[in-house]
Amino acid sequence: MTTLFLYHGEPTGPSLTVLAALFESGLAADLLHIDLAMAQRHAGEVPLGFEANYSVEGEGPVLVVDGEPTVDSVFIGCLLDDLAPQSGLRPTDPYLRWEMMAWCRWMIERLAPGAAALANIAWTTPRLAALDDAEFEGLVAPIEADDLRDRWRQTRAGLLSDDHRKASEARVHEATKKIDDRLADRDWIMGDFSLADLESYAWVAPMRDLIPAAFEGKPRLAAWLERVKTRPSVARALAQAQKPEPAHGFAPGPEINRWG
Repeated sequence: MTTLFLYHGEPTGPSLTVLAALFESGLAADLLHIDLAMAQRHAGEVPLGFEANYSVEGEGPVLVVDGEPTVDSVFIGCLLDDLAPQSGLRPTDPYLRWEMMAWCRWMIERLAPGAAALANIAWTTPRLAALDDAEFEGLVAPIEADDLRDRWRQTRAGLLSDDHRKASEARVHEATKKIDDRLADRDWIMGDFSLADLESYAWVAPMRDLIPAAFEGKPRLAAWLERVKTRPSVARALAQAQKPEPAHGFAPGPEINRWG
């Protein structure tokens, strides 16, 4: 029997995706909450292999499957769907499955870096800036990837250029329009509920607190946000929150796409 341990942060971004996907799957797992914004992913208690340290997603959850750490929310969702095919996290039709993965990639590579940049400056920078230098360096010293450690330092310093901010905000506007347009003839992004809805919601929903204008005049988007929020798996995921504002529980990453 497969043994699952999920190390997750507050139910927002990739942690929300994986928590809800796990609950959709019906698989049993031990849930272990960690404070991602305080670098607890690197504190020595979470199993991390090469893939986890160099995760494109940055500081997301880690699902340990029979002792092997796995990372990146969409790929974990696919793994859960393979372990529990009845969950329907991915379409069975080959074309629709490709379309869903293409949609998720857009969210990972276009929206997520912008959303993460805005969320971290707004909510994570103040927490890290409140630490003294020695305490902060102690948090990031165990991080093996130099570029990820540098992103933590940039986040603490509140470094976000005007161009980067404007580009990030533009991606949020682009994503909300993309979803609203997609829902013109359907309730769910792929027609049926899927991983595409989870990944999109996880990154888009927190942006309501930062860029409310991106959500104005989009009634289909508003109705979809409510449908996703009240889906039992998502409601159960949101109930795992340990902080008053779980949507603000981001940590540095993901980085801007550079892989192709």
